[in-house]
Amino acid sequence: MPLMFEYLFGLKTIAAFDVWSVEHILSGLSVGNIVKKDNRKHVKNISLVKIFESHSSVIRFDIIGVLFVAYLWETIEHYLETGLAGPRVIFWFQGVEAWSNRIVADPLLMILGYYIALKYSKLVVPARVISVIWLFIHVFIFPHSMYLQELIFK
Repeated sequence: MPLMFEYLFGLKTIAAFDVWSVEHILSGLSVGNIVKKDNRKHVKNISLVKIFESHSSVIRFDIIGVLFVAYLWETIEHYLETGLAGPRVIFWFQGVEAWSNRIVADPLLMILGYYIALKYSKLVVPARVISVIWLFIHVFIFPHSMYLQELIFK
C-alpha cells in the first residue's frame, strides 16, 4: 500500500479516514435527525425571532448541534484512548486518533450523515439499526477497534 494512501485511509493513528468512518456517517444520520427534530420543535415555540425565518438559518443551527455532539464524543474518546478508563480500554482503542481524523474527518462525516438524513429521511432507521449492529460487533466480538481495519489490509 502506498504511503500517501495510508495517510488518507488506514489505521486511525495516522490516517484521516478508517473503517470507523462508516460509523461516523451512520451516527451523523441518527444524530442529525435528532438535532433537526429538536431544533424544529423549538423553532415553532419561538415565533417572533427573525433569525429562524430562513431555512438556511435553521440548517446552520442543526449543523452546530451535530458538531457539538461530534466534538463532545471526540473529547470523551480522546480521554478513553489515553487511559481514563484503564488498560483494557486503552488496548481496545488501539492508540490515539490522528488529528486529521479526530478534528476534521470524523465531524465532517457526521455532517455528511446529517445532510443524507435531511434529504433521505427514510434512511435514518436503517442507519440506526446498522449502527447498533456495527457497535455490537466491534465492541463485544472483535478484540479491538482496529481489528476489521487490520483484516482488510492484511
